[in-house]
Amino acid sequence: MNCPAPPPATVLVAFGTRPEAIKLAPVIAALERTAGLRCVVVSSGQHAELLAPFVRLFNLRVDHDLQAMRPGQSLNALFARILTDLDPLLEQHKPAAVLVQGDTTTAAAAAVAAFHRGIPVGHVEAGLRTGDLGSPFPEEANRRLIGRLARWHFAATRNHARTLLREGVPRSQVFRTGNPVVDALEWVVARGERSDRLRELLSNTAGLKRVAVTTHRRESFGGRLEANLRVLRRFVERHADTAVIFPVHPNPAVRELANAILGGVDRVHLTDPLDYPDFIGLLSEAWVIASDSGGVQEEAPSLGKPLFVLRESTERPEVLDTGLAKLCPTAEAFADLLDEAYRTDAAAKPTDNPFGDGRAGGRIARLMRRELGRCHTGGRPSPTVGADSRRESATRSAARLAAPTQMGAEATP
Repeated sequence: MNCPAPPPATVLVAFGTRPEAIKLAPVIAALERTAGLRCVVVSSGQHAELLAPFVRLFNLRVDHDLQAMRPGQSLNALFARILTDLDPLLEQHKPAAVLVQGDTTTAAAAAVAAFHRGIPVGHVEAGLRTGDLGSPFPEEANRRLIGRLARWHFAATRNHARTLLREGVPRSQVFRTGNPVVDALEWVVARGERSDRLRELLSNTAGLKRVAVTTHRRESFGGRLEANLRVLRRFVERHADTAVIFPVHPNPAVRELANAILGGVDRVHLTDPLDYPDFIGLLSEAWVIASDSGGVQEEAPSLGKPLFVLRESTERPEVLDTGLAKLCPTAEAFADLLDEAYRTDAAAKPTDNPFGDGRAGGRIARLMRRELGRCHTGGRPSPTVGADSRRESATRSAARLAAPTQMGAEATP
């Protein structure tokens, strides 16, 4: 007798910031194409105005917008608001799983809300650690918390997967999938769209060595940010064939210092934040990149661009291993490395991206379908899971976290 197919399993995906939207867009698209799954998308609004262009770019359907951000709101207030406002949606939709990405306040609050409701959590970009709770802040604490609550850990690299295993996460719950930011990047590069605004910026700096800058992390605020900006000012003033292009984060802690130190300086272009296609276009046309962003560390290898990581440490050592990136724990180190790059005429260098191959979104969706099928049938393969996923299940022990270097061989459990 044929058993009736179970109803689609609901996966509630929560995000609230630009990086989350970029990295979850390929996952959401894959979930919506996957038979047996139903996707509900919730935005916390943590990045409010900054988030909207990315939602439009990736054509994301937002089913619920919590609009949680308030001017001058503390992290505790934001966390509490997301936790409180998400709970009725968990009651309404009764998802089989909640999927979060990275280490934001939105991700941590959503994971806690799901845990309180007994709903299993999937964590995209799992296993990143610096070992220092204060750096990056509050991201390191957030991802450790999510790591303790999650049932499924989707790690970008073998190093991140091994970190989770060392922390005691069961091997059956760790999957190396790659990072979906590479999926998103490849999609944007293939489209090749650039706005008039970016074309004007590039025209105004044509023939110059462009230093593309992003800095926004809380641990950079204050003296460290000021010192790095002064390094950039001195560098561009000394070298007439260079230019700085800095899309400035709207946080007043960043904007006020940027205007005070770099405002009005010849060949320094302070702009409002760029949309994602323009941002990738800027990085593609840069001579070098200076950034404290984790996402930029994942994007730069695909573009082959030299990168100065404006942080004391990185949870993405793979980018350093490519030879493209240099860690700048102090302003003095940043200045020395900039000068060295100028002396040696640093150039782009094609390299394989250690963070993914552009197929992470599909892998994560297939894994969610398979794992939720197991939950539905008490551990047996679900009737809705196709032959491809059953083959994946049969080979997962040998394939996951094994020695082969190809992403496909390692990522398919």
